[in-house]
This record gives sequence, C-alpha cells and structure tokens, in this order.
Amino acid sequence: MGKPQYFPYDERAIAHLKARDARLAEAIDAIGPVRREVTPDLFAALVNCIVGQQISTKAQATVWKRMVDAFGDVAPEAVAACTDDELQRFGLSFRKVGYIKGCTERVLSGELDLEALADLPDDEVCRRLSALPGIGVWTAEMLMTFSMQRPDVMSFGDLAILRGLRMLHHHRRITPQLFAKYKRRYSPYGSVASLYLWEIAGGAIPGMRDWAPKSSKGSKGPQKKR
Repeated sequence: MGKPQYFPYDERAIAHLKARDARLAEAIDAIGPVRREVTPDLFAALVNCIVGQQISTKAQATVWKRMVDAFGDVAPEAVAACTDDELQRFGLSFRKVGYIKGCTERVLSGELDLEALADLPDDEVCRRLSALPGIGVWTAEMLMTFSMQRPDVMSFGDLAILRGLRMLHHHRRITPQLFAKYKRRYSPYGSVASLYLWEIAGGAIPGMRDWAPKSSKGSKGPQKKR
C-alpha cells in the first residue's frame, strides 16, 4: 500500500491555535507533533470505515488486509466484480456487504462523484457522504479528516473530542452551544485541534482528568483509520 502518509499541518496552524487558546497552547507544547495516518484514496477509506463498524481495530485490520491482498487497490470496479458471497468470505457481514455494494453502485453510476467532492464546502461534502448506505455524519466527518484531509473538521458526535474539551477546559458537559464556541475559536484549523483533543482524551498529558460525572463518560474515541 506504499509509504504511510500523515495528516498535514504546519507551524501556521499551530501558531493560530496557540494564540486562540492558552490551555491548548500548553497542551500542544506538552504533547509535541501529532502524526495521524491518512488514507488519501477516498473510496478505499470509505470501504475500510464500513469494514470497521462494530468490530475491534484488530479485526478490522485483518479483514482489510484480506481485501487488499485480493484486490491490490480496493477500487469500485474490483468490488463490483465480486459476488456477495465472495465479499462475505473476507469476513464481512451480510449487512456490510450490502453497504459496500450500495456505495460502489453509486460511485460507478456517477450518482456520487468522489473527485468532485474536493470542490465542495465541508457541509455539502458531509451531507453527500452521510447519505451513502452505512455512512453516518460521524463517519463522514472522519472521512473528511483522515482521507480528504480537510483542515477545519471538528465532530460534535465524537465522544473523545468532547472528552478532550472537558479535560482541557474543566467542563462537566459540552453542550452544542459550547462546542460551537470552541469550533469557531479553532477555525480554520479545527482538524488540527481535533488531533490534539484526541491525544488529550487518550491520556497524553498525565494528571489531566475528565470532569464529567462518571456515568456520562464516553468511549476511548475514534479508531485511527476512520
């Protein structure tokens, strides 16, 4: 699959975030550079997201390796040439096969032009991706970040981002209004802020705790390839 690629950002993005948020600035200095792998092939990334639904990261990697070994490049034409039974033999559920075939048909028919998405604003890209079978808003936002490498994506539906904000700013709860305030503050580099919020939520800064009541704490956050 070639040499790994990572989400790109520069000193300008870091300088902007540090200037807008003193607490985030301290966290950035403590954590240092963050490297998160990306999958620039949007169709392959989309299929991988469906593969990873409701299974462990290890299981996802196993199924994905089988598909890559079989196809080389996981392209729409290759997927369309497979029967449902052949796809299920990779370790995919009947439902996931349906989602993957549905997305493949929309791409091959031209109903969804993946290349044309590059020229559209974030909200329209999210709308079109989340209209695909098996792709919700959160998954669309992860595709925008870790495949399309859009610079200003912050997902309110991501539990780890909410946890990172609670930990960083000592909030017990992140309301939609409060989230919107931080999203505006970090714009146009919300994706870079997200990278650091995921690190914070994952325990990158010893001693920083989640201020939410125990009963409302979320999961560990996004899987790395989504």
